[in-house]
Amino acid sequence: MATDERGTVSFVNDFPFTQFKRFYSIQNHIPGFVRAWHGHKNEYKAYFVSAGTVVVGVVKVDDWENPSTDLPVHTQVMSSDKPGILFIPGGHANGFMSLTDGAQVLLFSNFTLKESLEDDIRFDPKLWNPWADFPVQL
Repeated sequence: MATDERGTVSFVNDFPFTQFKRFYSIQNHIPGFVRAWHGHKNEYKAYFVSAGTVVVGVVKVDDWENPSTDLPVHTQVMSSDKPGILFIPGGHANGFMSLTDGAQVLLFSNFTLKESLEDDIRFDPKLWNPWADFPVQL
């Protein structure tokens, strides 16, 4: 990130765009809202927070039909104040909770929308619950 009298420029210069086919943006309607769990056996994604702060949860799924409820959840707080990319490989479920008002996430995918829909597995939002550990900033 660079700041001068004109404003701020945020950048992630080593992001490999050639690996990705599409991207989309998600903004939850209120802080504290959880959007989870969304899994893909093969598709991989990259998270980038373009506004505000979120906590991202990632779980390596052990059984796509009946996953264990005690799997470890990796969490990472991401913020537009500290630009970075979180890579989520295939074989994982992911989700996020907005910690601030107006938080916005860009998600990059290596699959087209059609390919993604054929590899799309949804789980109950409370199957794994790391969210209570993170304070929402109203």
